[in-house]
Amino acid sequence: MDQTFRPLLDALKQIGVDSRAVDSAAEEAQRSGRSVRAVLINDNVVTEEQLTAAAAQAFGINTLDLNGYTPDPQALKRIPLSVVLRHRVLGLSMSDGELVVGVTDPGDVVALDDVRAATGMNLRPVVVARSEVRRIIERLQRESSDLADIADDEDSDQAGMAAQAAASDDAPIVRYVNNLIEQAVVNRASDLHLEPGEDDMRVRYRIDGVLHEVDVIPRGVMAALISRIKIMSGVDITEKRVPQNGRITALIRDRTVDLRTATLPTVWGEKIVLRVLDTGGIDLDMGKLGFTKHNLDRFAGAFSKPHGMVLVTGPTGSGKSTTLYATLGRISKPEINVITVEDPVEYRLRGVNQVQVNVKAGLTFAAVLPAILRSDPDVVLIGEIRDSHTAQIAVEASLTGHLVLSTLHTNDAPGAVTRLTEMGIEPFLVGSSLDCVLAQRLSRRLCDWCKEAYQPSEAELVGAHWPFEDLVVPEALYRPVGCRNCANTGYRGRLAIHEVMPISPEIESLTIRRASSNEIREVALDQGMYDLRSDGLAKAAGGLTSIREVSRVAI
Repeated sequence: MDQTFRPLLDALKQIGVDSRAVDSAAEEAQRSGRSVRAVLINDNVVTEEQLTAAAAQAFGINTLDLNGYTPDPQALKRIPLSVVLRHRVLGLSMSDGELVVGVTDPGDVVALDDVRAATGMNLRPVVVARSEVRRIIERLQRESSDLADIADDEDSDQAGMAAQAAASDDAPIVRYVNNLIEQAVVNRASDLHLEPGEDDMRVRYRIDGVLHEVDVIPRGVMAALISRIKIMSGVDITEKRVPQNGRITALIRDRTVDLRTATLPTVWGEKIVLRVLDTGGIDLDMGKLGFTKHNLDRFAGAFSKPHGMVLVTGPTGSGKSTTLYATLGRISKPEINVITVEDPVEYRLRGVNQVQVNVKAGLTFAAVLPAILRSDPDVVLIGEIRDSHTAQIAVEASLTGHLVLSTLHTNDAPGAVTRLTEMGIEPFLVGSSLDCVLAQRLSRRLCDWCKEAYQPSEAELVGAHWPFEDLVVPEALYRPVGCRNCANTGYRGRLAIHEVMPISPEIESLTIRRASSNEIREVALDQGMYDLRSDGLAKAAGGLTSIREVSRVAI
């Protein structure tokens, strides 16, 4: 038997695989001429995960789980396809002249030498599962073939382009778009961006709040790609001068996923953003949204009342809608009537009457709200308070015995009070109608498998504005490292950080006096509100996120 396999066999025994089965497989490989790896896998001596872990241990390198991982397109293209197919290796990422290479056999020095010669770069190998390498290579070959077919078949006239984009499910453009959407869902992306440039179109996924480039599409393919997505979205394929909004419903791995489509004319063509509305990928249990007990008790005290107005504030993409849907899940019961008006309806909820805004038909927030109030609601959810008319109706509804939930774009909770008065709502109405404001952000959650404990320096704590008087510095904080479970980012999933400001008599009095948001903030903090940064740092102290991540998202 080739002695190069001895470290692998020894490592398999060390991780708990039966020694006699390993030795028997080695003997079978020597007798039959098959490779040791083939015997181990095909004869079910070990699982692929065990083989991958043992190979990494034998050669002292890391493993990387490619399931859900998005390789850097430039790294993929760095290794010629002929070398990729010959040695089953993949370029995964590049940094400072170093190429991270996914290999299935770290002992194959010939493969690494060929990659080093072809790229001229220093290599850092990581062990990956053979089946995942095969899957990605097959996808790359299929996408390359599809893009080439699209470019070859492209017609110069609009009719030809529309025909190609509306083709059967077997058409290259259809397969390519379906694969883009499937990969976005599998990679847990919240948004898919297609951005035209002068010479090509860039494809990026937003994963855990951060954009990752996943592909570059030749300009000759761009028109067919845009047309196909517009057809799927049900928007006008011929209209390129104004923004359009649509919706796609796709079946991804036996699961129905909705996508919200938004087109935007740019100087190089139409940019398209697909927002992934995957109800199967979110958990609307409020206990799992990152609330501390202190904040959840304060927030629940407001939405548990039969009337009043509760606002959730924050920038776009901060999880406001998810929090409101989770709130509805808490309060929706057969004996109450819940009606929502949204633009768009992101998640369809059982037992809730949901109304979709249609601006073209005149069905705006302000126009539909009076009709909703005549439909005998107990709870009204307004997707967003965008103007003074909508704000006025929301305030009046809360004062007439309805519980009103809505969102508002402000940076913090106290800012919501002054924003409503700036919209023209009388301060005494704001003070008496508003019950609670919740401000939130989303920070990336540290990967539980690889996060590393460390002792923070005093300079780091001071720079992060650590609240020494209110929060004890733990013995250790945690920072991201990167492993196979988090696609080498150090983070997996996201975590909400909050500040909850119930409207107390003192804050109501300040509102009536048109006090500034800073004055309101001081009183709220004195009354037990933890601001966004403090809540985030408390979660960093608990090992859920990092100081750097809190500083990135919290004001």
